[in-house]
Amino acid sequence: MSLQTDLIGLLGTDRVLASGLDRYLYGKDAGVYRGEVTVVALPETTEEVAEIVRIAARHGVPVVPRGAGTGLAGGAVPLGGGVVVATTRMNQIFEIDAANRCAWVGPGVINLDLSRAAEPYGLHFAPDPSSQSACTIGGNVANNSGGPHCLAEGSTVNHVLGLEVVLADGDVLVVGGKAPDPIGLDLRGILVGSEGTLGIVTKALVRLTPNPPDVRTLLITFDSVEDAAATVSGVIAAGLVPAALEMMDQRMTQAVENWLGAGLPTDAAAILLAEVTGDTPAVEAEADVIRAVATEHRAREIRLARDEAERALLWKGRKSAFGAVAQAAPDYYLHDTVVPRTKLVETMREVYEIGERYGLTMMNVFHAGDGNLHPLMMFDASEPGALERVHAAADELVELCVRNGGVLSGEHGIGKEKRDLMHLMFTPVDLDAQARIKEAFDPEGRFNPEKVLPAGSRCFDFGRPIPEGAWI
Repeated sequence: MSLQTDLIGLLGTDRVLASGLDRYLYGKDAGVYRGEVTVVALPETTEEVAEIVRIAARHGVPVVPRGAGTGLAGGAVPLGGGVVVATTRMNQIFEIDAANRCAWVGPGVINLDLSRAAEPYGLHFAPDPSSQSACTIGGNVANNSGGPHCLAEGSTVNHVLGLEVVLADGDVLVVGGKAPDPIGLDLRGILVGSEGTLGIVTKALVRLTPNPPDVRTLLITFDSVEDAAATVSGVIAAGLVPAALEMMDQRMTQAVENWLGAGLPTDAAAILLAEVTGDTPAVEAEADVIRAVATEHRAREIRLARDEAERALLWKGRKSAFGAVAQAAPDYYLHDTVVPRTKLVETMREVYEIGERYGLTMMNVFHAGDGNLHPLMMFDASEPGALERVHAAADELVELCVRNGGVLSGEHGIGKEKRDLMHLMFTPVDLDAQARIKEAFDPEGRFNPEKVLPAGSRCFDFGRPIPEGAWI
């Protein structure tokens, strides 16, 4: 029987998608890369995922896990056909354990829905990507996603206690658990951020964080990007790690304000959105520290959100930034790199220079507190050579950040986007070690192939020929 026939026998016709339109839609994520899909499977249980993996193995085709498709690094884009396993129907919240501040959830649970479900218990899921109203927990786990409020709380890996995972042979493995320090190897830590290359997450045990008793949100305006960036370093140097410290440049602020009308100062070169949480005396003292540091670095205006409504509007503006830029150009490429906070000023200057050199409008909005940059390059994909210029500028951006002591990615993952730039950070020995882990979990290289690790990372590359010039 054919692959499609076997999958229909398992899932039925309504949960196996193979039309030209369906394969086209599932052929890309929210980034700029497109791949080739053989068939899409929509499982609802762990057992179905395991059997899909076995069916794919019998037919000798790859398996590519996919969440909501909000990823930006091509991680869920199938590069050589195969079965796309979309886990969005696995959206059950199995348990909220308020006493232990954790929850067992399916990979298809939407990030924001989990926090809403935990709200009656005075809890929330701390990682809050800008796409949190659409992205799923499975995708968050796969990419070790972050978000504005991960500065103090940490990214997804700090909020995953355990995982249920389907392995390459169809076996189901459970790692971690509610115990605070489980014995044995930390396989949970290996699986979080592995981008579906080691297994398919079918359940996650996530940590829930208490809602803060009080909060202060400040909007700070600057006449130069350099002063805003210097304020970020100054706040951390003062011994304060805010709940969030976000930055937008003027072009980005103008785009957001044109769309939302949140009262953002469009004549400012840059704005900072700073938030502190905790008991009332603490947040008032911490807000005063931020005011003092911002004033020292020539802040033009420091505005405190009057109430929850204004605070929510400010955060809506920040989290809607990527959608708002659609006014500026037909297409944009959103990048993700990291530099030390002490390098923000000089790095931002060079980011704008790269944009000018390649004839691209750069708009910047990023997690300034942890140096996680998100330059947006505006372009028109129908213009000959435009996409090639964008990719060249993007590679140069990554090289710049690594040269300044940073890393390839803060939260979007490696995927296809940065796969061939891994050598900028990792030695051949490092890449070989990572490839050996991949081989241990997935000997046939069937899970999300050609992602994360460049060709030649291992002495043999899972059955594919080693390209000329690759190290051995």
